[in-house]
Amino acid sequence: MLRSATPSRKRILAARALAVIADAIQIGLLPLFVQGAASPLNDALDVVVGAGMVALVGWNWVFLPTFVAELVPFLDIAPTWTVAAFIATRARKVEALPASTPPP
Repeated sequence: MLRSATPSRKRILAARALAVIADAIQIGLLPLFVQGAASPLNDALDVVVGAGMVALVGWNWVFLPTFVAELVPFLDIAPTWTVAAFIATRARKVEALPASTPPP
């Protein structure tokens, strides 16, 4: 499910919120997530967040290194999803409303 269309403002905000919430969960519940790839809970969260990000804003190359970083013990507590979401959405143009044509 790769999106080619420009995501709406709501999708961009939802992707950013998803990333912030995922990183907050990983930092807040540190003992459950600090093991990186050895933690099944961490793996499940990362798969869900990765799929959600692609569904919301489409595929972006920055999701791949983020997903790999989440597998590394202790590196996975850095807010990598938040950084990835802001990088993936910062250059995207938001769907604009159709411009009205000026009178002749």
